[in-house]
Amino acid sequence: MASDVSFEVALKKLEAIVEEMESDELPLEELIKHYEQGTQLAGVCQKKLAEAELKIQKLEKNAAGELELKPFPVDDDTAEQDPQ
Repeated sequence: MASDVSFEVALKKLEAIVEEMESDELPLEELIKHYEQGTQLAGVCQKKLAEAELKIQKLEKNAAGELELKPFPVDDDTAEQDPQ
């Protein structure tokens, strides 16, 4: 999977893969292939989001005229809801 695909395209492909996997009509071999593709697409999406976060931090720094990057606000409640 090329990482030059846009976030929106990767997300749509990932959603399609999830929908196919939830159909209960795929043989095990196809499920494994879909899982691998989905994992790659999720990685692409995470990378694109991280790049966007960095751009936002830089834009905030430039607009505010400060020399220090401010951390991107993260909602701690979301992290607590997803125990692993």
